[in-house]
Amino acid sequence: MHPFSFTKAPSTREALEAGRRGGRYIAGGTTLVDLMRETVERPETLVDISGLPLDEVTVTERGGLRIGALVTMSEAAAHRKVRTTYPVVSQALELSASAQLRNMATLGGNIMQRTRCTYFRDVTAVCNKREPGSGCAAREGYNRTHAILGTSEDCVATHPSDAAVAFAALDARVHLLGPDGARSVPFADFLLRPGSTPNREQALSKGELITAVEIPACPRPLKSGYLKVRDRQSYEFALTSAAVALHIRGGVIREAKVAAGGVGTVPWKLPAVERALIGERPSERLWARAAESAADGARPLEHNRFKVELLKRTVERQLRIVGESK
Repeated sequence: MHPFSFTKAPSTREALEAGRRGGRYIAGGTTLVDLMRETVERPETLVDISGLPLDEVTVTERGGLRIGALVTMSEAAAHRKVRTTYPVVSQALELSASAQLRNMATLGGNIMQRTRCTYFRDVTAVCNKREPGSGCAAREGYNRTHAILGTSEDCVATHPSDAAVAFAALDARVHLLGPDGARSVPFADFLLRPGSTPNREQALSKGELITAVEIPACPRPLKSGYLKVRDRQSYEFALTSAAVALHIRGGVIREAKVAAGGVGTVPWKLPAVERALIGERPSERLWARAAESAADGARPLEHNRFKVELLKRTVERQLRIVGESK
């Protein structure tokens, strides 16, 4: 670990000032500290923001939910409003990491976490995300767990967050505060596809701080859930996952929200699947037909071709689970 200075921000204003000067924000530290130990991250200054007033879950005026960036994963998952209104979020959080990490990790840190690509974390390997222009070892290396959607010649790493998949499905927004004031960004625009600049992962300006994630109000009744397929049942990242939310009224699907994880360089929204569902009556045939388009545009690599079919089956299964639940 390289030497660094550490300061605890007593107020939001002072946190932003330290961020403007190049300080890196830290709260739970469950990802950043690991990367510092591995010398992947080498910040000169850490700014502890754990004492800022960003740790509440509130209902918005329109009936949505606003989850503060410093709410821990375990607190968000257990919150009554989150569990009853958007179970897809609770389930995604509870299927993440270990209980110990969920007790420490914050929601803002979770969506900011960096990829679990082996080559990114191995400082002896070439990695455009870590060192732009050096190359991508994963393309010709062992790439079983890597992305099949949203990839580029420069990067094929997956985004690891389960909660981010649920937020993408629900069309959430990320609230930001920086030296130039407050703004909000659609979740779909907050996490960036790699393109030719895989080192730039979020649509953040210098010194900006995540203050909350807001889930918009959805029509009722809304049935939702999260399915995660992985090599083992605990403390493992997704090979594929599916976040599904369906509004069914009068026996017809009026609104559908679907996203996939474990397969994209960012949480992958599935608009073709959503379109295939809206206006239809739930049935086994519908779930299978809609899921067929889940892997549209996939560009599999040598070792992860199985993800194409696995993604379709994961989406179909979760559509059935949510669509036929009482």
